[in-house]
Amino acid sequence: MSGQDRYPLLEISIGKFVHNATEILSRCAAQGISVAGVVKGYAAFPELASALSRCGASQLASSRIRHLAELRRAGLPGPYMLLRIPMISELRDVVDLADYSLQSDLATLRALQDECLAQNKKHKVILMADLGDLREGFWHADELVRACVEVEEELSMVELAGVGTNLGCYGAIQPTPEKMHALLGIARRVEAAIGRKLEIVSGGATSSYTLVHWNTMPEGINHLRIGEGISLAYDLPVDWGIEDMDYLHQDVYTLKAQVIEVREKPSYPQGTFCIDAFGGKPVFTDRGIRKRALVAVGRADVADIHRLMPRAAGIEVLGGSSDHTILDVENYPGELRAGDIVEFDLNYTTQLFLMLSPDVIKRLVA
Repeated sequence: MSGQDRYPLLEISIGKFVHNATEILSRCAAQGISVAGVVKGYAAFPELASALSRCGASQLASSRIRHLAELRRAGLPGPYMLLRIPMISELRDVVDLADYSLQSDLATLRALQDECLAQNKKHKVILMADLGDLREGFWHADELVRACVEVEEELSMVELAGVGTNLGCYGAIQPTPEKMHALLGIARRVEAAIGRKLEIVSGGATSSYTLVHWNTMPEGINHLRIGEGISLAYDLPVDWGIEDMDYLHQDVYTLKAQVIEVREKPSYPQGTFCIDAFGGKPVFTDRGIRKRALVAVGRADVADIHRLMPRAAGIEVLGGSSDHTILDVENYPGELRAGDIVEFDLNYTTQLFLMLSPDVIKRLVA
């Protein structure tokens, strides 16, 4: 261990990231689908966002305005897409920094028109349809079509780029060919009402890539918004039962945490129970005396400690607090001491929070 090393350390393999981006974008392109590369999960890290552009992302996208500002300051080419439906209070920045935005409210669209006029700048929008996941989007197709017609005919500075949907993020509704056909039906109604073809029919985010993988995405869906699938490729096979996605790396990210204590202790807490540091009442199993290791990373850094995945065999995550993760290392074949490093694989939750934590060092590796 070098004296220069500091922990916790999040290492990011740029080579594996580029490999995943190339594989996913090429498979989408083969089915006529462009990809907005979502940079939110790695906090708009400029080297990764630049790699997405080089791999052919049609837009760089985030739900956070400040990420788009950071990409512009880094001099990365757009266009830029805002993914979260904007607050009216941030429309000045939306027009200034984003080329596209997702929209689902007429009052916001009308206010967007006023801001575009004030800045003398046109802005493209994708109107969202809620197909059952119950997050953003027009619930009734007739209402969405009317809104599209108003944008097309009455909002001179707001350009209707297309329609889209989101599935799997809140209601855990699976993207299916039937859901995509429903979106295509709405798109065709909009096109008939406005008398022209839409630029974008956006079929969702990483979860919708499953249909590209299975080659079941209906023709006409021509856009996806993908971030997690490129960064991790973990939740896709785990959550969707995909066994043949071995063309993607699941270890783009490596969390390295330093051991600060190793001791044998009871596995069942001693004393009268109350609540833990977060107001919860954890349940414990008495497994006798076990060897345990503490590492210096906690819920303030990763949010959900139990989603950390130790790479070494024989290490089990027991839990932790804001600043500590407690590991059972009874069955670890080696000998851990204070100062040693334990490596973890990540899922989307842990990756997102680690990238946002100012206390976690980030380092690009080959």
